Amino acid sequence: MSQIKIQRLGLHGDGIADGPLYAPLTLPDEIVEGDVEGNTLKNMRVLQPSEHRVKAPCRHFKACGGCLLQHASDGFVATWKVDVVRQALAAQGLESNLLPIITSPSQSRRRAVLSARRTKKGALVGFHARASDIIVDVPDCQLLHPDLMPALEIVSELSQMAGSRKGALSATVTLAETGLDLAVSGGKPLDGALLAGLAQQAERFGLARLTWDGEVVTTRMTPYQLFGAARIVPPPGAFLQATKEGEQALLAAVKRAISGGKIGVDLFAGCGTFTFPLAEKYQMHGIEGEISMVSALDAGWRGSSGLKQVTSERRDLFRNPVIAEDLRYDFAVIDPPRAGAEAQISELAKSHVSEIAYVSCNPVTFARDAAVLVASGYVLEWVQTVDQFRWSSHVELASRFIRK
Repeated sequence: MSQIKIQRLGLHGDGIADGPLYAPLTLPDEIVEGDVEGNTLKNMRVLQPSEHRVKAPCRHFKACGGCLLQHASDGFVATWKVDVVRQALAAQGLESNLLPIITSPSQSRRRAVLSARRTKKGALVGFHARASDIIVDVPDCQLLHPDLMPALEIVSELSQMAGSRKGALSATVTLAETGLDLAVSGGKPLDGALLAGLAQQAERFGLARLTWDGEVVTTRMTPYQLFGAARIVPPPGAFLQATKEGEQALLAAVKRAISGGKIGVDLFAGCGTFTFPLAEKYQMHGIEGEISMVSALDAGWRGSSGLKQVTSERRDLFRNPVIAEDLRYDFAVIDPPRAGAEAQISELAKSHVSEIAYVSCNPVTFARDAAVLVASGYVLEWVQTVDQFRWSSHVELASRFIRK
């Protein structure tokens, strides 16, 4: 066996030693030993633990791959995640005022993707083990909101009823204001008998909505989300900020990034997470590539009262960004997926938009895009780091850019 010293954490939360050699579940300055297999340390034992090492709060941590950093203190994780943002900016020659991180509490995840597999005795439901297709049951999960936990039993029953022994079900479960919204894929083909059986199960478990491989089986109660004063019904399995606390932190930062004006544009608007709260003060135009989300955004506006005008548009902002000449808005909000928004940022950089609130789930692509804006005359005033994927390596942020 080899003894090594961990130098730092990588972007995926693994400890990294000289080589580089990757050692999962380790922390900087720890002395560990194990078997070197390729560029990974296996059968590892910690000889000299870090002062930041703590007992994992969840009994499933060692087996489950849903969390990566429960062995590290909250203070260490908070500092590390802010440093991830700082280092991403530094790699682009940038620096900014990095505000203190806002972390979602444990047991606050309101949306999760569960895996399920039929067994001879029933079903396994939970998350995959690290780097494995093995499913780990998580009856005492410390990540999921308590109101989301019944989904484990529900998905187990559905897997036994309509799952395949050859493959796993994937179940996206979301906590709506009216109950659980469940979207399942990978099950048996939907026929008349299965449709009736699933509808009965949805009634039995009191699901708000059940969707099976893209087809809505039943909607018992409208599974709406509150975005400000608006009630929005997202498409089945649609993107939603992982925790309500994380959403509120990002929204507060977006509002702080905008000092005034009359009309704004929300690029990659989704179902209106930021559009509708901002519409309490500003006229808003939401642009989104997924037609089902645009429809939800439009329906939400038509069903709301007391808001400024909200218009919506379907547009692929990767292939067809809004050109600079058409960005005649007082401010822009942009919340792209992990790939960032290279094409749209190029147009924003040439525009006369005075303020930009940029929300990101990837500090590396954010920093790349930020460098383009700064080179064109924008100033990156501050960055607010948000940790809503607690105990993971994911880092969220919101930021403010202003024209000089």
